Amino acid sequence: MSSEPVRRTDELPVREVLTTPSGKTVVDFGQNLVGWVRVQVQGEPGHVISLRHAEVLEHGELGVRPLRHAKATDEFVLSGGHDVFEPQFTFHGFRYAEVSGWPGELDPSALTAVVVHSDMRRTGWFECSDERVNRLHENVVWGMRGNFLSIPTDCPQRDERLGWTGDIQVFSPTATTLFDSGAFLAAWLKDVAAEQRGLGGVCPFVVPQVLPDGGRPAAAWGDAATVVPTVLAERFDDRRALAEQYPSMRAWVDVMAERAGENLLWQGDFQFGDWLDPDAPPESPGDAKTEKDLVASAHLIRSARIVAETAELLGDADGASRYADLAERARQAFLAEYSVPGHRLTSDTQTAYSMAICYELVDGEARQAMGDRLAELVAEAGDTIRTGFVGTPIICDALTRTGHADTAGRLLLQTSVPSWLYAVTMGATTIWERWDSMLPDGTINPGQMTSFNHYAFGAVADWLYRCLAGLAPAAPGYRRIRIAPTPVAGIDDASARVETPYGMAEAGWVVRDGMLTVRATVPPNTSATVALPGEAEREVGSGTHEWSVPDPRRSA
Repeated sequence: MSSEPVRRTDELPVREVLTTPSGKTVVDFGQNLVGWVRVQVQGEPGHVISLRHAEVLEHGELGVRPLRHAKATDEFVLSGGHDVFEPQFTFHGFRYAEVSGWPGELDPSALTAVVVHSDMRRTGWFECSDERVNRLHENVVWGMRGNFLSIPTDCPQRDERLGWTGDIQVFSPTATTLFDSGAFLAAWLKDVAAEQRGLGGVCPFVVPQVLPDGGRPAAAWGDAATVVPTVLAERFDDRRALAEQYPSMRAWVDVMAERAGENLLWQGDFQFGDWLDPDAPPESPGDAKTEKDLVASAHLIRSARIVAETAELLGDADGASRYADLAERARQAFLAEYSVPGHRLTSDTQTAYSMAICYELVDGEARQAMGDRLAELVAEAGDTIRTGFVGTPIICDALTRTGHADTAGRLLLQTSVPSWLYAVTMGATTIWERWDSMLPDGTINPGQMTSFNHYAFGAVADWLYRCLAGLAPAAPGYRRIRIAPTPVAGIDDASARVETPYGMAEAGWVVRDGMLTVRATVPPNTSATVALPGEAEREVGSGTHEWSVPDPRRSA
């Protein structure tokens, strides 16, 4: 399966011409984007102008430290005639460009930002009554556009731009909602499988694998081998990709099981863990509150279960039995090692309980108790998020599943750091790598891992669609849909549209005069399960539907 080509997809004019405190000229395109600047200029032959790119300003000057060794600079030598320049062998991640050597007075119309990415079709749209959340969603969209350029990169601006597996593992549900990214991801998964064949089944840190030590196994990162094919099957009903990747999926779980050994606990190896936990010091982004070995063992269970379910779907009864047994034995070992009386975990953290709930490591009374504890931890943190790459994509789901949607809503609407909307209040137009990539005083975070276009934390957008607006797939390819809105205090309406293989599906709600009104469009040849607050589930066929029930929201 071939991926879409990389193309110019948009152009943005200069929004403002700035003079920095040091007297330099900087143009602001108003949006952190990926591509380059087209320059139209006329001047003396041999004269050189240069453009230096960056994502942010720091105290009024171009903020280039996060670029590390990347020069991010284009130089153009004038011919003496009317020149039109575009770089051909590079791209940049930037919002601002510092212009040096311009002949005469700079005309803003002479500079145009050219947006470049793999040309996938847009398929998902979301909006709600809070414009800050709408901006958050738009930031996620722009972050995906910038980082889906031939391969799914982690960031587009610094001396890296690699296909980090952990980032796309957590972001793939959002990616497959926002854009028709099935071909893009299926093509990349072939590279994943090829790398594994050369590494004894290990899914490396980055694909293509170019790091000196990137061939080691690491939980959550290597799980891209199992999670991404499953997401393609769920969102696009792509069983071919699932079947083609099945050996890759098995190989990764076999590596995990081997590393775990007889006790089925993956311990003692290098792990990224809950990377970029907000409490980790700037110089040590992997120092998370949640035990790394706990994170690793949880992912063994999750991926073994995924492979068991895939084997059953593909008709491999022996594989289904084998990996289901592995998952259950590993789950029992996990609980024996990491659970403590009172339905707590040895890591009493937001991420640990989110994994326990969303990866189905516990059920019944223990599941509810851990959901309650998760809500308590969020409240104790002042309704701020305390998760890194592993916990962030699932915490709102974990809260919602255990009856704490109100807490998830407060997390979503929080503006203090760390929170999703903090970056929005700071003027972000893409998702940041760190919760505080920019500090409140306008200083760039001192850590070396400080990107301003990193989509991992934007994985919350999948929750916006499935839970907040209430539009989720209930069968592969949206053949069945689940309409289950989750109204939260502080938001008065929310809606989502997704172009499915069967046509446009829509769900949304509005609260007015004490009533919640839900509207949904179910595409032809599909059906939907409708779960409204306080009512029994019902089944409906294709068409447009509307229901009203009392407003279930709790006061903020």
